[in-house]
Amino acid sequence: MTINKDYSVKSMDLQEIISGLKKVIPSDKTIDDVIFVCIGTDRSTGDSLGPYVGTKLKEKGYNNVYGTLIDPVHAVNLEDTLAILPKDKFIIAFDACLGQSTSVGYIQVVNGPLRPGAGVNKQLPPVGDIHMTGIVNVGGFMEYFVLQNTRLSLVMQLGDKIVSAVESIFAQKEVKIVKSNTRVNQFNHQRATIFVTKRKISRHIS
Repeated sequence: MTINKDYSVKSMDLQEIISGLKKVIPSDKTIDDVIFVCIGTDRSTGDSLGPYVGTKLKEKGYNNVYGTLIDPVHAVNLEDTLAILPKDKFIIAFDACLGQSTSVGYIQVVNGPLRPGAGVNKQLPPVGDIHMTGIVNVGGFMEYFVLQNTRLSLVMQLGDKIVSAVESIFAQKEVKIVKSNTRVNQFNHQRATIFVTKRKISRHIS
């Protein structure tokens, strides 16, 4: 399926967010093909969305994560981080952003790279094949001050929803693999049982 390069979805609804991700992540991608780049800093409440997402993904067992609360990826080290990323991986970027008052609390899924720092007039390199952003507060005036005074509870709610969406996408794919392997193992077990049974019968007859 070909996706419009300008495709995006903005929603508060988890199922709509998952549906949006399904449309921008190629169906053949597994968790081993993906790298998560979570941008932001723990020094600013509003800008901690990316590192919070990275931390939660790490806690859930994902190892292909760059950017956590302990080891954030931000404006200072972003270029160095991008330089060490494998070139053959599908990159999903996460970040906080500012928007209109009616959009605060929404999550955006966008087909295409993230432009980090755009909301605070920073010139940083684009990141990702696709990206997700959470609208944490209102933009347009004193952006740094606004980010510093963003509610942590909102950041955590958005972060948890983003992580749930990511888990849903890759859990579904991994479940298919697990089920497939389980069927193979069951088949091999049945063959082994039949073989052992035949040997026992043969020995008894002789």
